Amino acid sequence: MRFTHHLAVATLLLGSLPALAAETTWITVGDTAWRLLAERATDARVLSTRDVAVNVPRERGPNAALVRSSERVHAVQLDADWLPQLSNEVHEQLHRCGGFVRHDSLAEALAVLHRLQGTATPALAPSYSIDDQTEVNAALPLLQDSRILSTIQTLSDFQNRLYNSSHGVAASDWLAAEWKKLATGKPWMRVSQVRHADWPQKSVKLRIVGSGNAAQTVVLGAHLDSIAGNANANVRAPGADDDASGVAALTEIIRVLADRNYRPRRSIEFIAYAAEEVGLRGSQQIATQYQRQAKAVVGVLQLDMTAFQGDLTDLWIYTDFTNAAQNQFVADLAAAYLPQLSVAYDRCGYACSDHASWTGRGFAASFPFESGFNTYNRAIHTDRDTTTTFGNQALHALKFTQLGLAYAVELGSD
Repeated sequence: MRFTHHLAVATLLLGSLPALAAETTWITVGDTAWRLLAERATDARVLSTRDVAVNVPRERGPNAALVRSSERVHAVQLDADWLPQLSNEVHEQLHRCGGFVRHDSLAEALAVLHRLQGTATPALAPSYSIDDQTEVNAALPLLQDSRILSTIQTLSDFQNRLYNSSHGVAASDWLAAEWKKLATGKPWMRVSQVRHADWPQKSVKLRIVGSGNAAQTVVLGAHLDSIAGNANANVRAPGADDDASGVAALTEIIRVLADRNYRPRRSIEFIAYAAEEVGLRGSQQIATQYQRQAKAVVGVLQLDMTAFQGDLTDLWIYTDFTNAAQNQFVADLAAAYLPQLSVAYDRCGYACSDHASWTGRGFAASFPFESGFNTYNRAIHTDRDTTTTFGNQALHALKFTQLGLAYAVELGSD
């Protein structure tokens, strides 16, 4: 997750950005983050601007009525060397989501901007009926918070999981090996690593091939990389909450479904994305590829930060740049299977996590989060993002793991 204190301070810090750059790139960026960048990156050019309609809660909290609002999003051309520092300063200074997506071409950036301004009705609209209680209720008790914590700890023990470091590569290789162990003897479970041309860390994918309508796919995602400060290969960036907690949730869901020899009718993919912290790059490339290939993605659930309970509410559903119908389904799942948990609604702005990559490509995505926007874990993007910040336990993360399992099975059952 990419959260980002006062514009004056940010401007000062942005002064350390490089004056020259080797490569032109393109981003879509929310207006606040753009104004921060424009203070110093005088060579950056806005190529197109759209006011994007979004659903937002009238007030943060439970039972909040949703109203239509808008957020201004720009397509911007700039030197790529500005992006690492922009990412860091938006995280640190604006106390909000990072606010930008890096694109591989101008055409891609403009296409995303155009699609965001459209009606954003997904081509594939599944039934959101809740009708697989037998499987879900049998699987939920098998999820173990101790296993979630163990995975978080292992991932946070890497020096960092930077997308362009050897540590990030090693973390990807470790996770792929772990998922392969879970899939051993299950030929319908296939593990692969997704190569990205511009950086060495691979995304990791496990696909459960559907037994009936296999061409339709349900996606559950989290991001594998971590970051702290002005990232370099030696920086300590444990990223326990952000986002080892989400990857650990996916891993525990996979373990339980594998142990039960679960075969969905639709296919289910679990994806640990590379390079989220530098413009959602891994998920952007994957979502773009799926859109170009006209893959039938039924829905996407993003788990980015699940372990730190910043307030009394258990589950927060972020409503902007997500799909309203699927958000209601996620809330209904919580009511049906986790009735003891409280649910509330908030907004986080453009491109706060990988769900934005899927929304920008026309797929239905949802983003349940560990806290309200104002009470998130302030240790993220520092060397203090360790399991200590959430009491060396994973009980809060278990709630999101349970929700993710219910989502996977109910949509996977077709």
